[in-house]
Amino acid sequence: MLIAYDSKTGNVRRFVGKLALPSIEIDSEMVIEEPFVLVTYTTGFGQVPEKVASFLSKNHRYMKGVSASGNRNWGASFAKSADTISHQYGVPVISKFELSGTGRDVEHFTNGVASIAAY
Repeated sequence: MLIAYDSKTGNVRRFVGKLALPSIEIDSEMVIEEPFVLVTYTTGFGQVPEKVASFLSKNHRYMKGVSASGNRNWGASFAKSADTISHQYGVPVISKFELSGTGRDVEHFTNGVASIAAY
């Protein structure tokens, strides 16, 4: 399954680079017409990044799940963009990971994507 992602500081890009899955970095004008999982970062106090929101306004129909990076120092707002996107578009949160993720985070994410792809 395709992984569509956005990265501000490089953490998400590094996480996606650890995956053995096809991936594409999004832009707000792009249109994807195949199933994908979104991986994003969280900005501000748990908000969805503007570019991601713009991308989803055109592409949410094919999104099958979402994951987000964050920093646990933000407490309840940790990787909250995944929760917001999940609620708004009715897709599952596959995972949340800190910074660029660990090997365990990669395994958890990959297993989640495999489960979604099986349907």
